[in-house]
Amino acid sequence: MPLVAHNQLPSFSRLEYEGIKILTPETAQHQDIRELHIGLLNMMPDAALTATERQFFRLIGESNPIAQFYVHPFTLDEIPRSDKAKEYLSQYYESFSDIREMGLDALIITGANVTGSNLSSQPFWEPLIEVIDWAWDNVTSTLCSCLATHAVMEFRYGQKRILQDSKTWGVFPHHLLDKDREKQHPLINDINTRFDVPHSRWNAITANQFKQQNLKILVKSDDDMVHLATSPDGFRQILFQGHPEYDTISLLKEYKREVLQYYQGNIKHYPPFPKHYFGHFEKAILNEYRFRCDRAQLQRTEMPDFPEALISKNIDITWHDTAVEVIGNWMGLIYQLTHKDRHIAFMDDIDPENPLEL
Repeated sequence: MPLVAHNQLPSFSRLEYEGIKILTPETAQHQDIRELHIGLLNMMPDAALTATERQFFRLIGESNPIAQFYVHPFTLDEIPRSDKAKEYLSQYYESFSDIREMGLDALIITGANVTGSNLSSQPFWEPLIEVIDWAWDNVTSTLCSCLATHAVMEFRYGQKRILQDSKTWGVFPHHLLDKDREKQHPLINDINTRFDVPHSRWNAITANQFKQQNLKILVKSDDDMVHLATSPDGFRQILFQGHPEYDTISLLKEYKREVLQYYQGNIKHYPPFPKHYFGHFEKAILNEYRFRCDRAQLQRTEMPDFPEALISKNIDITWHDTAVEVIGNWMGLIYQLTHKDRHIAFMDDIDPENPLEL
């Protein structure tokens, strides 16, 4: 399903350069194919704003070669932004009020970086609830990533996330809970029964917390971390705890940021390696880099450059294909269930309490 470049958002050009199919509005109008309108509530901080934007655009664009996708990015005004980011958002992003008036077929809500585990004290808490509540009544399905999942679990299901003793960080093996191809949830049709997923978070919702509220767990890690679950109806809310949208080097960039934060005195402890992510060669290079940085600090000499280019070319990606398949299944189901009027969530004969007739 190709993306439609319906505005001048720079990510369209970047994605087209990467090989993602992008249509002009003029070309799209001459194709007798139904369009889907998808909202992207991007809550990531300035440094990750456009990268996260591209990650989700990429998954959508790769998910199906038939339908046309109009992706509408927006954010929440309550999230602190630099002047440069505000200018970018003003130029390329839409307002929630305009999106609400226009209507959507589907909605994606990204994670966000926050301090502390108390979500209800965050400045964006009430506006986020407003968006999710509106989507529950008016949008066919909402896909939540990481912190957005934790927010939904707290205010809709009364399950607060739990601060972990250490950061869950790295690439972890996962498996389907139901491997029966004839009976499994259509969201996980035709995907690998075992695959990897990146995680990066200090807090978690446990499997028992999902089960207590009758949510449907579809994918867990080998050590019982829930990655993918749905609302009790099976479709209206899709909940990710991991980050299947991550690029190959997303964790590398996060590791780099934390290393720099350590040497700037903003965090107390040198960050550990993300689990199951760097190979022996990469770890050796990064250990040597730490040694050189420590020596530079002692001798009050210039700090060496982080060896990002040397590391990045050796990192494997082991999760992207499965992520594309899951998003493709999600898009296909939306295409089948959503009403032609974007102000109405489902076709007339669909039961919102059991839209997939599971």
